[in-house]
Amino acid sequence: MWDYPRPPRAEAITRHIRILHCGVVLADTRAAWRTLETSHPPTYYIPQNDVAMERLVPNAGRSFCEWKGTAHYWDVIVGDARLVGAGWSYPSPARGFEGIAGHIAFYAAPFDEVTLDGEQVSPQPGGFYGGWVTSREAGPFKGIPGSRFW
Repeated sequence: MWDYPRPPRAEAITRHIRILHCGVVLADTRAAWRTLETSHPPTYYIPQNDVAMERLVPNAGRSFCEWKGTAHYWDVIVGDARLVGAGWSYPSPARGFEGIAGHIAFYAAPFDEVTLDGEQVSPQPGGFYGGWVTSREAGPFKGIPGSRFW
């Protein structure tokens, strides 16, 4: 992570991403984008065509990223479970991140299974950042105690 760029960048990838919850496939793609930023594991943005959009409801939550712009949040509904703010998107991303428009990123923690090329991912520490940790990444990662101003 420490050799990832600053400012960050977005790039198209063909790795296999799959998200399942309560036996329902919420996302399955080989056409995602990922963002790379110093001290963060990658964040993955899945095209809406590869997301079970009937399971998503827009959430009023917003946040601002100095690199990507204003994020809009999504709740995920599966059966009686409502995962509040489990996904986010950038409808009008900043210059350099246009590729993630029309895509949704998801936190790994709320779901039963989130895999990248068949490997179960772990969530980035701290709860706010949405990076996915696999055996390819080495920390420490932003989000651990004491990393607020990294």
